[in-house]
Amino acid sequence: MAVIEAGTVSRAAEILRISQPAASKLIQDLEADTDLQLFERESGRLVPTGRGMRLYEEVERIFGGVHQLARAVDAIRREEHGQLVVGTLPALSGPFMSRVLVGFRARHPDVFVSVEARSSQFLTEAVLLRRLDAALVISGLEHSSIQVETLKSPPAVVVLPHGHRLCEKKTLSPRDLAEEPFIAFAPSGLTRRKVDAVFEAEGLRPKIVIEASTAPNIAEFVAAGLGVTVADPLTMEFAAGRVTVRPFRPTLNIDNQIIRPIRARNSKLVADFVEEVHAAASKSRMSPEGFNLDRDHPHLD
Repeated sequence: MAVIEAGTVSRAAEILRISQPAASKLIQDLEADTDLQLFERESGRLVPTGRGMRLYEEVERIFGGVHQLARAVDAIRREEHGQLVVGTLPALSGPFMSRVLVGFRARHPDVFVSVEARSSQFLTEAVLLRRLDAALVISGLEHSSIQVETLKSPPAVVVLPHGHRLCEKKTLSPRDLAEEPFIAFAPSGLTRRKVDAVFEAEGLRPKIVIEASTAPNIAEFVAAGLGVTVADPLTMEFAAGRVTVRPFRPTLNIDNQIIRPIRARNSKLVADFVEEVHAAASKSRMSPEGFNLDRDHPHLD
């Protein structure tokens, strides 16, 4: 590896802190032991043969494994001082999770935290395998080894572009939104099914012009003036300050869930993390309770 990466035997010898003759002898011994010609001499320099490069690639892979082992040892050492590995839906991975971690780190400044943003199915399987200490998911699997509790989000809100004509109203209903260009979540999602059900209960259908599978996309599309939406306020915080929010009537709850192993490692850290999740949910920057609805054209500061 040293000869190939350094380019010459003399530089390789410097890296290995041995003499050049000793480095040359080691190469000769390696070729004898493997019965492979690893280098050819061209213009006084050693050039790796095809076999030499194949062996180099294998050795490089093995060295990579050694480095991975060193990282694993480091992770185990960190665990002695406290470590928390959590998962979250991508929709909650931005401002909301930042708020959770601010509170958690204030309580445990020396704890190492790793956050993974993936789908509910992936996160649930990771909790079952005990790779994650806790996860925020759309719906939890009922399993004897998993503890499930509801993350009570603030009620769903209507999200509007700044300056939209409906900003005049203090609350909005499906009838108010029926003729507005509507940005919807993908049909398979929980939010889409719940919003559609509320409209259908009043004999209406939203005028969908754009569908998107992620909350950040939908928040950005509304902020760009492409339409309106109804969503969980926690997932819309990506657009905080760039959109107007109004309460939606009838009240619609789109709650997520917190799952964790029954016998969690670092149980005290997990319990504190869950407390901060609930606290962060009660302080949403997109919740209608955060607005002065008596002002003209109130919007998020």
